[in-house]
Amino acid sequence: MAQVEALIEVVLGVDTHLDVHVGVIVDPVGRVLGTRSIETCTKGYQDLLEWACSYGFLLRAGVEGTETYGAGLTRHLQEAGIKVLEVNRPDRARRRRRGKNVPTDAESAARAALSGEACALSKAQSGAVEGMRVLTVARRRAVKARTQALNQFAAC
Repeated sequence: MAQVEALIEVVLGVDTHLDVHVGVIVDPVGRVLGTRSIETCTKGYQDLLEWACSYGFLLRAGVEGTETYGAGLTRHLQEAGIKVLEVNRPDRARRRRRGKNVPTDAESAARAALSGEACALSKAQSGAVEGMRVLTVARRRAVKARTQALNQFAAC
């Protein structure tokens, strides 16, 4: 466990992927305090939260993809009272210069949340818009399954 120095505020940055999320903790001046990978499950989210809180007082987190791969983590952090900020992917020119590196992307997310560059709160995943999204996804899957069945039938 990390030593907590008079409960300084720390910021969590997370680069999200399908199976694994990578988190980075930075202090108020932007120094990286730690990096951790977690599985994308409730236990992993809780482990990440406990790990981040072991470094200091966690009030905010910058998360890439709060509506896609990071939706579960976003809900978990919000339920714990953490302010979750949507962080955009680094622009292409920057990614070309630095290369694709998951811990570096997580660090960029933390720095964006720390600096105020990431100021958009993640959208609530409830209400009419979320209901329409769920219906749209279900319809898209049904149409795809129907098309596959027709194609298989025609191939016989």
